[in-house]
This record gives sequence, C-alpha cells and structure tokens, in this order.
Amino acid sequence: MLIGGLLYAASRSFDFLSFLYPDPPPKEQPVPEATVDRFDGPAAMALAKRQVDLGPRPAGSARSRALAEELKGMLPAGELQPIGRGMRNVVGTIPGRQPALVIGAHYDTERTIPGFVGANDGAAGTAAVIGVADALRRADLPADHREVRFVLFDGEEEQRPTKDFYRDALAGSKAYVARTGGRTGTEEMLLLDYVANRGLRLPREKSSNVAMWDRVRAAASAVGVGEVFPDTTQAEIVDDHTPFLRAGVPAVDFIDWAYRHKDTTADTFDKLSPAAMDAVGETVVAYTLRELAR
Repeated sequence: MLIGGLLYAASRSFDFLSFLYPDPPPKEQPVPEATVDRFDGPAAMALAKRQVDLGPRPAGSARSRALAEELKGMLPAGELQPIGRGMRNVVGTIPGRQPALVIGAHYDTERTIPGFVGANDGAAGTAAVIGVADALRRADLPADHREVRFVLFDGEEEQRPTKDFYRDALAGSKAYVARTGGRTGTEEMLLLDYVANRGLRLPREKSSNVAMWDRVRAAASAVGVGEVFPDTTQAEIVDDHTPFLRAGVPAVDFIDWAYRHKDTTADTFDKLSPAAMDAVGETVVAYTLRELAR
C-alpha cells in the first residue's frame, strides 16, 4: 500500500516523522478500550506475533506458502485460490445471499526491504481478519443475511522497485476482483492494513467510500472507540481496496498512514498495541453485524 510519485520514493528513503520530529518522536495518543467483548484481541495479537516470528514472508516464498496453509485452517470453509507465479489468496466464507461483503488484508511482506517482517504491514491486518471471522462464526446472525468472505491477499507488495504500484503490485486483490466480477460478486469491501500500531488513529483514507466510512465511524462510537476514527481525511493511498473501487465496489481502507515505522525494518511486533488491535476488531465486528441486519 503506497502513495504514488515522489511521496512514495521519499518514504523509502527516510522516515518522514523521524525527519520532522528527530528527537523525541511525537507523543502517542492513547487508544481507548472497547466497551464490548466480541473480538478476541489476545488471540489476534498472538497470531500477529506468530507471523512476525516466521521472519520475512514475501509472496511466493516457502515461508509465505507455509503460512497460507496455516491461515486456511483458521478461516471458515478456508481455501487457497491460486493467482499465478506461485501465489495464492486465502479465502474463507460464511455462506449467505449474494453479493458478498468482503473483509480483507494482505499476508505477504515487502520483498524490496531486506529483513522486513511486517508486524503492522501485513501481520496485524491478517490477524484482525481472522479474529473478525471467529467472532462472526460465534454470533447469532440474522436469517437470510448476506454472505461474508474473508480474503487474505497474496502479492500485495511489489516484487521489485516500481514507479507504478498499481500495475506492479496488488496481485491478489486484482485477481480476486477479476474472478468474482466486481460489483456482481461483492457488495462492499473493508480492507484492514495498518490497524494495530500504538497511538492508532484512522482518518478516512481519501479514496474510501464516504457513506461506508460514516457507518464505520458510527460502529466505532457504538463500541466505545470513536476517538480512533477522527472526522478527518488523510492522503489517497493505492492499496488492496483500489481494484474494488475501480470495479465500482464501495470500499474503505483502515490504514494509519502516519504510522512512524511504515516501510522500515523497525515495523516489529513491539510497535503493536493490544488496545488498537481490539478497537479495530470490535469496530469491524459491530459494523458487519449492522450491515448483515440491514
């Protein structure tokens, strides 16, 4: 998930926040605790750590392929969907009427940064999606609800340095949209990306659907974590929600683009916050339950 042009190139060269605030870094804002308990935050954190402990997991690598097999068993009716060049999406399904609501993240890590383990950039979102799936499996869902699909995308990261991220990355999400026919197969899509860093704040990513984001903020307020979703807008970011948007599917991207350690080897497990993971998980569960009841 990268913003284009010069910002992208500069972000690879140095940490913007370190440049702006060389010493000390900005004080992290506290993340409120959710007032409900449907999402298993500790289990999600343990799964994030499990992924990080594997080390770098670039698309198509032996570690990534082994991880995909593990993740498949954690999702309802989990399956692997090949997308070419040795990559596979991991897809789980709670059956229902079509078109589906998709909740996604990517599980591969950045190939172009040696030693990159992607705690917040990949592992956290993947763990949150699986935690949401577990919570919804336990929930009393309304009759005739929409199908819910949980998609862990492979090949989100570019395989080589590029100036055209959309063209050279997002392999899994582009393949999934092509396979499911865009709006005919997907009603709406929620992408979980940088979702568990300390001091988490999630303004609306600029290309994210406004009406959906308003409902996300309402769900966050209902579970006591509205502060995490301020009524502001951040930069437009090309990410795994972008192929859905281009296919006419309303989509939103949960991403804290101000995350201090993005695209660096400092994106390690110690930068994650149990409260942040739980806040996002509870918000997505609340949002989905509201949508399924509509």
